[in-house]
Amino acid sequence: MSQGSPHSGFVDRLQVGRGFSRVAATYGEGDFFAREVDRRMQERLDFVKVEPKRILDLGCSRGGSFPGLSARYPEAELIGLDVAPAMLSTGRTPRPSWQRWLGIGRNAEPLRLAADAANLPLKSRSTAIVWSNLLLHWLDDPIPALAEAHRVLEVGGLLMFSTLGPDTLKELRAAFADGYAHTQRFADMHDLGDMLVGCGFADPVMDMEVITLTYDDVDAMFAELRAAGSSCAMKARRHGMTGRQSWARGKAAYEAMRKDGRLPATFEVIYGHAWKAEPKKTPDGRAIVRFDLPRKG
Repeated sequence: MSQGSPHSGFVDRLQVGRGFSRVAATYGEGDFFAREVDRRMQERLDFVKVEPKRILDLGCSRGGSFPGLSARYPEAELIGLDVAPAMLSTGRTPRPSWQRWLGIGRNAEPLRLAADAANLPLKSRSTAIVWSNLLLHWLDDPIPALAEAHRVLEVGGLLMFSTLGPDTLKELRAAFADGYAHTQRFADMHDLGDMLVGCGFADPVMDMEVITLTYDDVDAMFAELRAAGSSCAMKARRHGMTGRQSWARGKAAYEAMRKDGRLPATFEVIYGHAWKAEPKKTPDGRAIVRFDLPRKG
């Protein structure tokens, strides 16, 4: 964690791990939103020219991104990293059957590592793609994780990620506003772009879209969030049970937002990618000057 960062000191990291570990066995029944965002991220790879030998999936959960990445890059080694060991042990992704029939692709199951995204157990310049679907908003501070992604990427390597932006679950925050945190803190798209540049990435591209899910009632929304492991893990969350009166007030306030017979829940999805360029400075801060020798003849 970077000292003095304005983003640090808010997230209960242990609670993040506990929350996802609790739902690991049934996560496949509640991860439809993550799968949909992953699908949209994978489409963005259509416009990227890269032939990776190794791909690192940060926050891989049960390996939901593995099938798509394996199908697109059958010769690449896949490594998944997650803070919740239970997630890693419950998901196994065999090589697609069409690859087995044709005798292509790697036979090895993706390597799964239980580790912190801010302290990656990989060598520098050892990875061609760092992939991360809906992880960054669970981190106390995105900057150390982005810096680590930059470190492990080879020159010319690609970071591609999705995360959630500030308008995510704005209805829930407004309805249950009581001085406690009810959602994660979500970084602004432009702030994330600045973080990428600050961590040494080149040519960052950021965009966002709003996805609105609707529910029959508040209970159904909370049940779906819990099934996806998306319970609030902020240190400022309420640590005991919500009182009956507070719960009733929150539900009533949310009911006032009902549209066309349904309750809306906004998700601001941010997509970003950037490249690791040749370094401009040495590790001790000296500028690197490159020049081409004139050709003879």
